[in-house]
Amino acid sequence: MSKNNQKHLKKYVLDEGLCTGCGACVNLCPYQVIYHDRTVQLHQCDLEDGKCYAFCPRTATDLAALRKLLFESDDFTTEIGAIKGYYFSQATDPELRKIAQHGATVTALMELALSEGLIDSAIVSCRNQEFIQNGAIVKDKTEIRKNAGSKFTVSPTVAAFNQLATEDKGNIGIVATPCQALALGKMRLNKKNENENKINQLKLVVGLYCGWTLSAEKYAKLLLKKNIALESITKMDIPAGKNILELYTSDGAKSVPFDEVQDCIQEACHYCLDSTAEYADISVGSARFAGSWDKVRQWNQLIVRTQKGRELVDLAVKRGVLEVWEAPAESLKELKDAAVKKKEEALKNIIKKSGSVKNLLYLDGRDPVVLKYLGVLGRL
Repeated sequence: MSKNNQKHLKKYVLDEGLCTGCGACVNLCPYQVIYHDRTVQLHQCDLEDGKCYAFCPRTATDLAALRKLLFESDDFTTEIGAIKGYYFSQATDPELRKIAQHGATVTALMELALSEGLIDSAIVSCRNQEFIQNGAIVKDKTEIRKNAGSKFTVSPTVAAFNQLATEDKGNIGIVATPCQALALGKMRLNKKNENENKINQLKLVVGLYCGWTLSAEKYAKLLLKKNIALESITKMDIPAGKNILELYTSDGAKSVPFDEVQDCIQEACHYCLDSTAEYADISVGSARFAGSWDKVRQWNQLIVRTQKGRELVDLAVKRGVLEVWEAPAESLKELKDAAVKKKEEALKNIIKKSGSVKNLLYLDGRDPVVLKYLGVLGRL
């Protein structure tokens, strides 16, 4: 019997605490739904070979084949994936920088892609009336700006892609975390007749650096303990070198010690090797390795990974919506070092969970990246 079905998704992903809440298995059929930030199976599916399992970022993946499909081999690095260019960037619109995260690069690029007709719809993370994150389908600048900024909780954004693509609404761009970008990559890699047209609508993936996301339930309890109303939070950040979660609220700035925040991190995040969204066209994070935090907190790091990403960034500079300068080599080294640390910690956690270096859960022990860092850990 095939091991690519809903039953095995439950056994090897959901029950094992590996589900990232990305939404890749939702809106494919009526049996999988998101409840708050958890994936729930409403009914048992009798398909022996299901897309829910095939597209999940925490099931077995031929990552070498995926890299070959998406990127040019000369651009590949084991630390942070493909690099066509590495920059610091900032939206030129100061009003946009006030509402978006850091340099507002992601928001500026998605606005540009829409206005230039490169995409017809954008999918971003948003809060619903219960302040739970969901994927929002937007078509104009106002809606993109309304949902700008990081929230640090799970958003099943790929579920929104599954919904929109089914409706055949034209070309789609999406803002994705590393696990979401991987899920979308798996859709491209596992094209089947019934979903080929759908995945071909995906024209742009802008990835977000991500070390972890927070459990909505645990995070809400922490805020209650700190007397911070969830609905009052307008912006969040993790200042470099300060070991706190910084919250901007209607009552002013507040901070929570990161030691307390760590208890709220989703279990699945401890088993993730990717901190820079390696399977996106463009990846964006805060400019942590560019100097003092006060000087760089309104800038982003920007990794261009594909030719499509290159063309969009070049257009953004040409149109004057993005200021870009090439980052120094020492900053790239620091980013790579941080990414390697994430990979090594994740591998340690995976081996601890499985009890054997021969069982790497969703990873293929023959993959060159996995092999390299297992060797570094002395686990070969």
